[in-house]
Amino acid sequence: MASNSRYHRRSVSPLLILGLVAALVAGACSPERDGAPTAAATTAVAPTAEPARTAEPAPSTTGEPAPTDDGATAGEPGAQATSKPTPSPTAPPPAAQADPEPFATNLYRKGDFVAQYTFEWCVGASLQMALNMATEDSRTSRADQQRLWEMARDTSFSPFGGANPRGWTAVLNDVGIGPYELVSLPTFDEALTVAAEAIRATKRPVGLVMWRGRHAWVMSGFESSADPRAFDDFDVTGIRVLDPLYPHGSTRWGKSPKPNSLVSPATLATQFVLRDSTRVNLGVPPGYLLVLPVAGD
Repeated sequence: MASNSRYHRRSVSPLLILGLVAALVAGACSPERDGAPTAAATTAVAPTAEPARTAEPAPSTTGEPAPTDDGATAGEPGAQATSKPTPSPTAPPPAAQADPEPFATNLYRKGDFVAQYTFEWCVGASLQMALNMATEDSRTSRADQQRLWEMARDTSFSPFGGANPRGWTAVLNDVGIGPYELVSLPTFDEALTVAAEAIRATKRPVGLVMWRGRHAWVMSGFESSADPRAFDDFDVTGIRVLDPLYPHGSTRWGKSPKPNSLVSPATLATQFVLRDSTRVNLGVPPGYLLVLPVAGD
């Protein structure tokens, strides 16, 4: 396997640029042929959310048994009380929760971005970027990208060939930076919330299934109205993204953001859209698809 420095960049060949229009018309990276999205998903699969933090119960104290009217201690017939019972302590009032403050995190380091070497290898490039962010490796070579893409293709089980989100998820687990799961969320806002919580909890990037299932991006970080680990109620206000197709983009879906760009939810929503195709069975219902890191056992 060839290995390049984290700071090495390859230029895009003239043959790659000449093939841009034809490849984009064919759907670029993914062989799926999806239909038009519906207005909303009806079902969803998502990891169980972290339960809200609750205060620990105050320790139970009973003190001395209370004396009865005849002077005997309750439970001890005929015994004489020698002292007053110790009163039960009053539990201290709960501490006031601090006000939420804006929060930001980003796993990206200079050199982590890798462009796809062909218009079909977006999953291979996304796997390289995930490995670069989750480990000290620098995976940038064409040979390595092709090998990772072939691993994803071989575990995708797609009737159209190529690599799909199932294979993408499987390879992330096979290369040792999992566990990852393919999940589907019914709304865009819920998908952003779940993705932010996962990055905060695992310190690993999230895969975004773009263009109704036809392209792969990596989410490396986010900005939010509060820290997801401290507050259940927060809004994602910015998303750090890496599109391996940069700088080419798509005539249909829009331009590729510069690597490590902080994009708004409204900007992301133009390309991160609901997938409702049943042409390829991914094992999840229609929705916004994430290749999601989950906390290990």
